[in-house]
Amino acid sequence: MIDKVWGVDRLPPPFATPDGRRIGEIWFDPPPELARLLVKYLFTSEKLSVQVHPSAADGQQGKEECWLVISAEPGAKLAIGFVQPITPDEMRAAALDGSIEGLLDWQDVSAGDFIYLPAGTVHAIGAGLTLIEVQQNADITYRLFDYGRPRELHLDQAIAVANGSPHDPALRRRVSQKQSASLVDGPHFRLDWLVGKPDADIAARYNDAPVIIIPLTCAIEIGGTQVAPGSCASADRLSAVRFAPDGKALVAQPL
Repeated sequence: MIDKVWGVDRLPPPFATPDGRRIGEIWFDPPPELARLLVKYLFTSEKLSVQVHPSAADGQQGKEECWLVISAEPGAKLAIGFVQPITPDEMRAAALDGSIEGLLDWQDVSAGDFIYLPAGTVHAIGAGLTLIEVQQNADITYRLFDYGRPRELHLDQAIAVANGSPHDPALRRRVSQKQSASLVDGPHFRLDWLVGKPDADIAARYNDAPVIIIPLTCAIEIGGTQVAPGSCASADRLSAVRFAPDGKALVAQPL
């Protein structure tokens, strides 16, 4: 559990909040065979900074990520890309005077919304949200704007890698509570939403290689061990995991 100024002092079930702490993130460290992926829960009571992550094409370890909204207070929003295209010079000026917040595409979200963010997407997370974040395991973040908080900004690095365009609507969707779906299929990882046991098509995509499993509504079983919602586990293959008939879960695998 990681304390954050924008975190919460009371975690939602099934999590227990340590006394006197303000938890913003829970990380699940992957085993070596899955080290290229990182899974986090995020809990927000305030807006997070306006930020961007580089890609491998920028000459650094890239970071692409995606979010599944687990819960959202009324009016909770995510900022994903810009409403209108913006030039690097305009982005710099807006970051310096704070108007960048109003240029972002702030979208109302609710439980079940899924968003994929390619590297270079300028984004921010609003207050009142619980998210699961699945990402490339890289810790490179460039802040453009932080609402006056006394933290370092990285304007030159951020503007060099940022995409000043609107976010592609095809990278957003809602998950069904009744049907499994492929959420991400490359280039860096795959991710599937599971309702009950994975079907043959999903099982074939995971090709008996190691996977990360995130149970959401019911426990799963791996090698006789129960893994409850709020946890994250790995298995040497998808077929080694037992799923509840109507349970919801996420399964991920690096590519």
